[in-house]
Parts: sequence; structure tokens; C-alpha cells
Amino acid sequence: MTTYLDKIVAAHRTAAGADERSLDALIEEARGSVARGSSARRDFRGALVASDGLGVIAEIKRRSPSKGDLAPDLDPAALAALYRDGGATCLSVLTDVEHFGGSPADLQAARGAVDIPVLRKDFTVSEADVCDARIMGADCVLLIVAALSGDELERFTALARDLGLSVLVEVHDEPELDRAVAVGADIVGVNQRDLVTFEVDTHRAERMAPLIPADVVKVAESGVRDAIDAARLAAAGYDAVLVGESLVTSGDPRGGVAAMRRAFQA
Repeated sequence: MTTYLDKIVAAHRTAAGADERSLDALIEEARGSVARGSSARRDFRGALVASDGLGVIAEIKRRSPSKGDLAPDLDPAALAALYRDGGATCLSVLTDVEHFGGSPADLQAARGAVDIPVLRKDFTVSEADVCDARIMGADCVLLIVAALSGDELERFTALARDLGLSVLVEVHDEPELDRAVAVGADIVGVNQRDLVTFEVDTHRAERMAPLIPADVVKVAESGVRDAIDAARLAAAGYDAVLVGESLVTSGDPRGGVAAMRRAFQA
């Protein structure tokens, strides 16, 4: 059965196949960005490790394939500032244009408004995508195990680290977790959304938490609605939650982040 992820990744692979830019030149440009300090790297993983209590990766998300428009007219810089003021540990910014209404400009505007690390949330299917993440100013890149071959996962992880990026490796089940661990993932995100039905399994993250190695930063993704969910996931062993939809539609994103940050201490 073709999943929503299959369709989106296929579109990205088509675009990657049509990309005629020189990979060597892109890598040189990405390394140049590091050398110039034009977008000085912020330590995404370090911020999660150092977080006092449960970390919150607050997401800037205009729409989703399943729900349609969420906040199409959001101001990424203003929203980033509200998230920071609420105590967000890091940001996640959707840069997929066609399916999520995001853009690299959203990431750059958000990152320019705050001093916390930023994840480029997109569908990485080529080395060029990794380079683009660094060039646009991201501090972390997302690699989705279900979307990549073993060789791609290993290559993209190595390149990202060489460019100074943290790597969030996203998994949906136990076999995918094994693949993530095999490439040395040090941040693992467990996505609770089923790839076939698109429904959220709120017990998936709890089931998988004990299987993730102790030295790996654990992130729970999707279906985190409120402070109660955040506290439950913290109690299950997660270091952070990645939250988008519930925050951008809440009417009080600052308060929403603050409540999740307080949840585990309560």
C-alpha cells in the first residue's frame, strides 16, 4: 500500500534527480559557510542534553497533508520568538513547499529571530539536501529511516556530521530503530504517526523508549497535544518532545510551550 510518506518522498526524489548542481561545489559551499561563521553552528544535540527537564522542540508548521491549512499566514520570526519566550529548547521548521507550505526563507527568518538551535524539517533524499540544510543555516537535519536505504542513511549521516550538523534520525518501529542504531544515531525521534493509516498511536513511543540505547537522546514526535502528553512521555524516558500542530493552532504558543516545559517538574 502506498503511504503518504511514499508519495512525498517520491516527489522529492524526482526533484533530486533533476538537480544539476555540482555536489562537490555544494559541499565546498557548505564547508565555506562553516568556515566563515556566517551562520555559526548552534549545538542542537547539546541543547537537548543540557535542557532542564523535558526539552521542547517547537515546530513552525503552516499546514499538513492530512489536516490541510494549520496557520498558513504565520510569521516565522514572531512565532520563533514566542516559542523561545515560552522556554523552547530548539526549533523545528518545515521547509517543504508543496506539501507543508514551508520554505528555506521560513527557517532563515525563524533562526534569525532567536538564539536557539534549529532543525530543518524536510525529506532528505540526497547529499545535496544535506548541504542545503547547512547552507540555509540549519543546525540539525532530519533523516527518516523509512525513506532511505541503509547506504543512504549511512552516507547522509556521515556528511551531515562532517558539515557540523546534528542528525535527528526518525523511526516508526523496532526494525527501523535497529537501523538507526547501526549507523550510530545519537538523536532518535520516535514518530507515533502510522505511515499507512496516518493515525497516531499514543503508545508507540512508550513501547519503544526502553529499546533506545541509554546514550541516545530520545525525542517523541507526533500526537503530543498538551502538558499531560508531555509529562507521560517524559516519564517514559524521553528527553524531548517535538510539537507542531497543537502549538500553531493553540492561540497561545508561548503558553503551550511553557506548560509542556513545566509538565514533568509538576
